[in-house]
Formats: sequence, C-alpha cells, structure tokens
Amino acid sequence: MPRTTVKIPTPLRSYVGGAAEVAVEAATVGTAIQLLVESHPELRRHLLNPEGRLRSFVSVYVNDADVRTLQRDATPLAEGDIVSIVPAIAGGAPSASRPVAPAAPTEPATPFSPEELRRYSRHLLLPEVGIRGQRALRRAKVLLVGTGGLGAPAALYLAAAGVGTLGLVDFDAIELSNLQRQVLYATDDVGRPKLDVARERLGRLNPYTTIVPHRGPLDASNALEVLRGYDLVLDGTDNFPTRYLVNDASVLLGKPNVYGSIYRFEGQVSVFDARRGPCYRCLYPEPPPPELVPSCAEAGVLGVLPGVVGALQATEAIKLIVGVGEPLIGRLLLYDASAMTFRELRLEKNPDCVLCSTHPTQHGLIDYPAFCGVTSSGAGPGVPEVTPEALRDELAGPEPPLLVDVREPEELEISHLDGALAIPKGELPERVDELTRARSVVVFCRSGGRSADATRLLLELGFRHVRSLRGGINAWAEKIDPSLARY
Repeated sequence: MPRTTVKIPTPLRSYVGGAAEVAVEAATVGTAIQLLVESHPELRRHLLNPEGRLRSFVSVYVNDADVRTLQRDATPLAEGDIVSIVPAIAGGAPSASRPVAPAAPTEPATPFSPEELRRYSRHLLLPEVGIRGQRALRRAKVLLVGTGGLGAPAALYLAAAGVGTLGLVDFDAIELSNLQRQVLYATDDVGRPKLDVARERLGRLNPYTTIVPHRGPLDASNALEVLRGYDLVLDGTDNFPTRYLVNDASVLLGKPNVYGSIYRFEGQVSVFDARRGPCYRCLYPEPPPPELVPSCAEAGVLGVLPGVVGALQATEAIKLIVGVGEPLIGRLLLYDASAMTFRELRLEKNPDCVLCSTHPTQHGLIDYPAFCGVTSSGAGPGVPEVTPEALRDELAGPEPPLLVDVREPEELEISHLDGALAIPKGELPERVDELTRARSVVVFCRSGGRSADATRLLLELGFRHVRSLRGGINAWAEKIDPSLARY
C-alpha cells in the first residue's frame, strides 16, 4: 500500500496532537482522508459533511493538483505523494451594516515633475517598468477593503509605488492590540479612526497619491457602486461575509481581486480574475461554519505575517497595473512563516461555479452574513448566556456554578479566574467526563466566541444547565475585576 504524507494546516493541527503532517497508507485520496478522520475523530466535522463527503470549504491537493480536477475521492495515490488539506481561512468578526460614501477618485493628468522623477527613479531604471509603467501606476485606481493587518502594509507600498488613487474602506478605530502588526499606526493614534490616520500617514509618504476614504464596511447595498470606480480590488478583509462579497462584486464588475488571508503563522495569496481564471468561489464554494474558524483575536497571529502577505498582495497589484510578470491567476501561494517555506498550488476554474461558470445560478449580490451563518452580535441563536454581573451574584450564592475556561494554556498566563477548570476548547469532547451534570456550568473564553461554541457542544451532549459568559473574561475584567489584564 502506498505511504502518503498528509499535510495538516495550522487551524486543524490541534486535532492531530499539533502535528504538521500525518503519514497514512492508502491507495486513494478518499481512503487517506477516511483513515485520517478515523484516527483523529475531531477532524471529521471539519473535513466531511454529514453525508461523509468532503466539505465545499476544504480543498485537497495531491502534490500540486486539485483533486476536483482529477477524480476526487478516487484519485489514486503513489508512494511518496503529498496530500495537502487547504481549508478556507479568514478570521475576524462580521461587519455591522453601515453606509459607505461613494468614491470620487480623481486622475492626475500632469507630466512627472523633477521631484517625481527622483522619487520614482528606482522604478524608472527597471526596463519592465520605466516611464510607461510609472504612468500606468499614476493612472491606476486601487481599492483596499480593510486597512488592518493586510491593508496597512499594502497601502504603504502602493502609495510609495506611486499609485494615483487609493480607495480605503474601513470603519474601525485603532486599538492598542492593532499596533503589533498594523504598521500604519502609532501609539498616540489609539482611539482615532483608522481612515483618518491612514489618510494622514499615506499623504505624508506620497503627496502625489490621492486617498479616497469610504467610511463604513462594504455590504450588498453599496459594494457594486464603490468597486465600480476602481481598476482592481485588494482584499484585506478578516471575515468571510465581506470576503465573499468582494469576490462576487469583483466577478460581476469584471475586476481583478487580489486575495490575501492569514492565520497564526500561515498565509495565502492569489489573484482571482474570472475573465482569465477562477474566482474565490471556485476554490471555496461555501464558507465554513463560524464556529470552525477562530478569528485572529482568538487564535493569535504572528505580527510580521500580515506584513509579508500584504506586501505580496501589493506586489501582485503593481504587476497587474504595469502589465509585467506572471500574476497569481490560477495559482494559490501558501506561506508558512514557521517553516519559512512557500508552496504553490494550481487552481482551476470550477465549471459548476455558481457565479463565474458558463451557466451561473447567482446573478447578483446576496445576503452575505446569512450565507456565512453569522450574526451581528452575541453568541448566536440557541446559546444561553450569562452576564458578568449576574455571574458575580451567582458565584456569591449558596450553589455557585462550575466555571470552565476553554482558552489555550498560554492565555491563562495573561489572566484567569480562580477556581475555574481549564479545558482548551479542542480538548473538551474528550474531557467532558470532568464536568458534573448535576450542577450549573458557565463556560468562558477571551471574548465569548469559543465559549459559545463550547456551550453548543455541551448542550448537544446532554448538559442542561450550561451557559456562556457574555463578553468572556475581558468583559469580566472590564465590569467586575479591573485588576485582571485585558488582551
């Protein structure tokens, strides 16, 4: 039987004991996946749907070929083949619905000044760029959706390169935790709107670039109007609803979409242009359920990772504008900062894509939060919660609930609640026997997302008196115990 190596991505490694790869002996891809989920049962719901078929938000490659272009589960394996599992990653919370002002970009028409010639001299020395390419950059209009981890470095490099118009979509204020990776901002900017600071900083970097702010998140009511005024889009989003929205609007308008995504130590980069190759839906027809994909706020991210990925996105955008090199159309670049490796996988246009195939079934924008199964706030339907104030009173009562902390061990070093039973969320299915069903249980994490998922699991397992702490330990620190650190 051929011996095959299955590469496990970071989001799923906790279910295989932290391993980056697992060796199996299997003759086909289907058998390899089946053996994998049999030896690691917690992987099943992440990889397979209830009917036992591979989930649509999980791509599987043999060496560098997508099994969807081969024989799917029946794809044969040879000795030494590498099977790569590539799930959709995004992270972050869904965006609230707020209006975005229409873009009003202007196109510079004056010739290059002596100062501009000096500024762009290193570009002008490149035969592949030269005056012609620099003029193309000056005429270009690029929309950055998000000015956070990915958008911040991309914006800096695009402005420095001389892109004539940069549209910026965002609505967040700068938080202290942003500064570890969002290099547009400084300590004294905390609390200010990101768009205000970005506009000032990019203006100081290159006064020849016009910055057009769009105050608010993109949604189905405004995306087509906003994107229509730009030549290409750079996706710096951190959530699936906006990621699918950006893809769909780009396809409908016939614009390139420079994609980037990050998770802990790993990143993905590609260029989706449905006129010349696949779109994002060809890679991931459907998003994963929200509970299966933790955000960067829950899982963490290496600070320099978005800098690398954002710079790669800026590189692809400049190549597309200037018309030089080979863009990542039909290719997915995987970056592993921990191993310091780059891998490239081929992407094929899905002949059954609902949006970009020859027989699409979706002809406009849709309700993306509903499509991605997210809610605007709270733990979601069916998850009972308890507020910090109510929990404080219960803990002081005659029958206090059992506290279960589902955060990771390294988070306990930042803050903890005395007497809480520490069970990381990934270990909960195997350790439920440590909980007594005779008493009330309150589950908590950092901010409430993981504890809501854990509460759903315990309810499914038959626990009747279980709730999630609304806002997590950070809310407890804010409202009950200010001595605890928030992170």
